[in-house]
Amino acid sequence: MAIPDKRMTESEVIGELRSGMTIGIGGWGSRRKPMSLIRELLRSDLEDLTIVSYGGPDVGLLSRAGKVRKVVSGFVSLDSIALEPHYRIARQSGAIEAAEWDEGMLLLGLQAAAWRVPFLPTRAGLGTDLPTLMPELRTVTSPYPSPDGVADEPLLAVPALHLDAALIHMHRADQGGNGQFLNSDLYMDDLMAMGADRCYMSCEQIVATEDFPKFGSHHTQRISRLMTAGVVERRGGAHFTECPPDYGRDEAFQKEYAATAKSDEAWDAFRAKYLDVPEADYQRLVGIGS
Repeated sequence: MAIPDKRMTESEVIGELRSGMTIGIGGWGSRRKPMSLIRELLRSDLEDLTIVSYGGPDVGLLSRAGKVRKVVSGFVSLDSIALEPHYRIARQSGAIEAAEWDEGMLLLGLQAAAWRVPFLPTRAGLGTDLPTLMPELRTVTSPYPSPDGVADEPLLAVPALHLDAALIHMHRADQGGNGQFLNSDLYMDDLMAMGADRCYMSCEQIVATEDFPKFGSHHTQRISRLMTAGVVERRGGAHFTECPPDYGRDEAFQKEYAATAKSDEAWDAFRAKYLDVPEADYQRLVGIGS
């Protein structure tokens, strides 16, 4: 059977999105984020977005650029810089709405969407102010006794995080949209792909399907073409976040980015130099890609 050809460009992917959408972004903190897709999103006229993410510079950049209405996150961090500065400013100023969930709760929300169930139960969040601050988080009574015999146990019902679209980045992919990760963690990219109406995957390299075993075992091929609507080949597509074994995080560039939170002038200069330019120019300026 012939492999379908789902190859797209970043602009074609973003052209299929619409303002007001709920978009899941894969990766974790400042690790393997689909940054070339984020940069293309920044160049677009899309706005009023709800972003679901284990957040890093994806959330910070989109918040600073005025693209975001709401962020649902387990955290927003640059890893080596603990707090994402642009997200912090947007959060503290009230420029965005924020649902700051426990990391495990966010996983369950994505899992529920992937499994097409309305919610999944957890003990996480019970005894905290989360249900008070976020009334969409409701409690349910277990119909079964707990393993230690407790009957009628109250549990937090984490609602499914349905995504209109998901953006993820893999190390390798084929033209049909099968994806392969080569570092130690898939993060929640597969759940985002399964829980979204449409998932778009960027990758470092498109290879022949039969060549996947040259790079990693079958355990690393966790993104199926059944989950993806399009695939973008972009070497350095996760820059400036890390994407080992292909490359590490660009710490110098990340510090340059973080420093732009100090003033509007610094941000405007950074945006004009690095973001309001075609991706090829960005890659040339930072010395990455092919």
